[in-house]
Amino acid sequence: MQITDIKTYITMPIENLPWLFVEVHTDEGITGLGECSWYGNNTLIQQGIESVKPWVIGQDPANIEEIWQLIYRRHLRIGGRGPISAVISGIDIALWDIKGKALGVPVYQLLGGPVRDHVPLYTHVHDARQAATIEENVAMARQTKADGYRAIKTDPFLSMATQSGPFRGASLVEKLTPSAINYAAEWVGALRSELGDDYELMVDAHARFDVASAIAAARELEPFKLIWFEEPVPQESYDALKEFRENSNVAISVGESLFTRYDFVPILQDRLADFVMPDIAWTGGISELRRIAALAEAYYVPFTPHDALGPVAIASTFQVCMATPNLYRQECIHAWFDDFLKIVTTMPEYRDGALWPLDKAGIGIELIHEEVERYAVPSSQGRMTTY
Repeated sequence: MQITDIKTYITMPIENLPWLFVEVHTDEGITGLGECSWYGNNTLIQQGIESVKPWVIGQDPANIEEIWQLIYRRHLRIGGRGPISAVISGIDIALWDIKGKALGVPVYQLLGGPVRDHVPLYTHVHDARQAATIEENVAMARQTKADGYRAIKTDPFLSMATQSGPFRGASLVEKLTPSAINYAAEWVGALRSELGDDYELMVDAHARFDVASAIAAARELEPFKLIWFEEPVPQESYDALKEFRENSNVAISVGESLFTRYDFVPILQDRLADFVMPDIAWTGGISELRRIAALAEAYYVPFTPHDALGPVAIASTFQVCMATPNLYRQECIHAWFDDFLKIVTTMPEYRDGALWPLDKAGIGIELIHEEVERYAVPSSQGRMTTY
C-alpha cells in the first residue's frame, strides 16, 4: 500500500470555531482521517501539511513511526514543536486510522487493547469572561450534573487585559486585581455550594497571569477543594511554574501548551504538575499522545488529555484513552456533540458523562463531505477571532 495524496479541509459548523481535517489517501482505496484544528491560524497548519506532502506521498502508510520521525527531524533546525507537531498530528492520526481499517479493528486494539469499557469525561460550564452571571453559571452546572457529568471545569477570572489601556490580550501577561480574585472566589464558591463537596471541580487560568497574582488567586481558591488549578502562569517558563508550585497548595495541571514528549520531561522530573493534559491535535497525534501518557505513568501522574477542538480529535483521543492505564478523564465540551454529527457519520456513544466504544475499525468516523463543503470557509478565515 502507498500514500497517493493528502487533502485538507477547513470547515466551521459552529460560529468562530473552524476545524481543520486531514485525509490521507492510498492506492488501495483506504482513506485515513485526522485533525489538527487550532485556536489560532489554521491556514498556517494547512500550508505546513502542503509543504510536507512531497515527503509523505509514496510512503507506506503502515510505517507510522518512520513518517513521524521524517517530518519531525527535517524541521529540527527551526524546531519540531508547535506548528510542525500540529502538522504531524493530523497526518499521524490519519495513518493510525488507515492501519485500523486495514486490519479491521479499532485503533485502541492496536495500542494494546482496552483497559476499561468506557472513558469518563469532564466538561465545561461558563467562563467568567463570557459575560454570564454567577446565577446563570450555577444553573448551567446544575443541568450539567443532572445530565450525568461528574466533573466540571471553569475559568472564573475576568479579563484583566481589557483594563490595561492600549495593551490587550496576548500583548500583556495579565495581573489579577484583588477584586478580580474575590469575584473568582465567589464564582467558584457558588459552584461548590451547588454541586456539593464531593463533586469534581477544576479551575483554568488559560496561562494568563503573572506569578504573584496567580499565587494569590490559588490561595483564595484553596478552600474550595479543587481537583486542579490549570495553567496558572504562561507556559514558556518552568521556573515561573516552580515558583507557583512552591508557594501554593493547589494541584496543578499543564500540557495543552506543551508539544511532544520532550516538553514534558522537566515537568515530570521536577514534579511541577499533578496532571498532564497534552492535546492530540497539537503535540504529535496518537503516537505522541501515547508516549506522553506512558512517560507520565512512570511518575504516577494522571493523564487527562486536552479537548482538541473537533470531532476527529475527540474520537482519536478516545482511542488512546481506552488503552491508557493512568487516565483521569478526557476533556470535552459536551454542548458541541450535536454539532459534531453535522459533519461526521458517527461518534463514540456518549451517555452518563462518558464515551463508549462502537467497535468500528480505525478511529470509527468519516467526514460527510457535502456537509464539510457546506460549512467550508476560505483559508483566510480559518482562524478564531477571539480566544
